[in-house]
Amino acid sequence: MTTLLGIGSRIRHDEFGNGVIINLKANGYTVTFHDYGVKILKFDAPLTIIEALEPDGDMVSLFDVEQSITRILQRWIDQTEIVPLGDKWKGGKLILKPGRTDLSQKEMPIDGFFHKIVMVRDRLRVLEQRINASSIEDEEKVNIQQYITRIYGSLTSFNLLFKHPHQQFVGEKSTADA
Repeated sequence: MTTLLGIGSRIRHDEFGNGVIINLKANGYTVTFHDYGVKILKFDAPLTIIEALEPDGDMVSLFDVEQSITRILQRWIDQTEIVPLGDKWKGGKLILKPGRTDLSQKEMPIDGFFHKIVMVRDRLRVLEQRINASSIEDEEKVNIQQYITRIYGSLTSFNLLFKHPHQQFVGEKSTADA
């Protein structure tokens, strides 16, 4: 029987070297490796335990439950989340002024521009869900997820338009723990 390790456990993998378990999924561990980044290892993957920590009694966070319920509801009732524009931007205009003086500037309502940004975010979320539900290898899923996370990071410039911070784009965060 395989011993279940908790978050923070240190392990050694023959191919990837030393790593730290940063999350537990239904199908395995999410491990960060110094030279190889984040990888998903199945629970029965061959590894050497350097330091074992007990898994928390609550294996699923409230955030994970909320995210799952939200995705299920959106999928079955086919409604998207209502994302309000920040109050200070309501009724505003986005003005694009070219560097050349022989060209005229363009204007569009910020509300319409914001709606397009939210649609990009929603489509990225659907793409993530489809990738996670697909039969591609877990390692490839992680690589694609990392790429999507970098896309979210590129879109963080638009966070000033969102009314609620929890609806903003979130990209990669650097950690000193790895």
